[in-house]
Amino acid sequence: MDRLRAIVKVPICPGSEACYRVAVSLLLSPTSKTLTVPSVNTIFFNGDRVEGTRNPVIERLSDLQHIADTLVLKFGGSSNVWVIEASTFNGPFAVYKDFIPSVNQHGEPKEYCTAGFPASTSTVTLLSKCIEEVKKIIPRSNKPVSPISSLSQSEQQAKSVVLGFSKGGTVLNQLVAELSDHNLTCHSYSCSVQAEQQSWERAQTSIGAIEILPSTKECFLNSLVDLHYVDVGLNTHGSYITEYDVIARISTQVAQGDKTIRFFIHGTPRQWRDRKRAWIQEEKDCLVHLLRSESRKAGSKLQVSEKLYFSDRHPDLQMHFEIIEKLDVSLDS
Repeated sequence: MDRLRAIVKVPICPGSEACYRVAVSLLLSPTSKTLTVPSVNTIFFNGDRVEGTRNPVIERLSDLQHIADTLVLKFGGSSNVWVIEASTFNGPFAVYKDFIPSVNQHGEPKEYCTAGFPASTSTVTLLSKCIEEVKKIIPRSNKPVSPISSLSQSEQQAKSVVLGFSKGGTVLNQLVAELSDHNLTCHSYSCSVQAEQQSWERAQTSIGAIEILPSTKECFLNSLVDLHYVDVGLNTHGSYITEYDVIARISTQVAQGDKTIRFFIHGTPRQWRDRKRAWIQEEKDCLVHLLRSESRKAGSKLQVSEKLYFSDRHPDLQMHFEIIEKLDVSLDS
């Protein structure tokens, strides 16, 4: 399968000067050279900027397109990959204001409030705008599109995987909070009906558009299957979700539904053994404990994996970035 690789700059709000840089690696049909439905959308939220290290590993893994290429290798050739950099920086600090309205000037959240579902809404809006930008650089095909082919493709509802790296973990926390307030069982049916209706309409009008992304925040939250915390950490509390009610609601929902949600907690000594920021490990341990406790109630529908990388090395900045290339995305890690 062919791929389109590019970095696009898009605002979430019309007329906004603040643009998100997003590295994409998207599936293309080998015959029509048009975008096609992936098996999974892998969405990576990047962290703070680190410049001037002169370390080739850090420099390589600070490159958004390199991260996208790395994730394609890990999540498979049938995946679409989106690597998102914050639209606003205060010095080196990434500020995801559109996704987490409560963040301060350093991008640190005061709380993870679900009112308005800002993270899921912003994710759908941002990626949809990325698609519009990408379409401008794809050579147009003169070949007619078969309505039957479009129908069979659009019935495939792509799953979503989200990774929060470093400061990007705050967006993942916000999404987890929103997921807990979202009725997975109810919206699973409504999203399925919506997809069938869209497929029928395309077949009737012979339009070759395909549903590459979930079209609403409800469908996006319902598509989430894997959530990866990748060496997250803040200079204040809030690196990990630690509220029992949040995890308990997710556990109850998946136990009553027909889907499985998997949490992956990846870390290095850089974050988990930082004595000056002991709360990072404490919050991580709390989240893992909550997930494991609730997984016993939900059975195999709620799963958790925890892995420490570079455990035999002294903490340094390089391992914080190097973990991206070393990620083990299998549950049996």
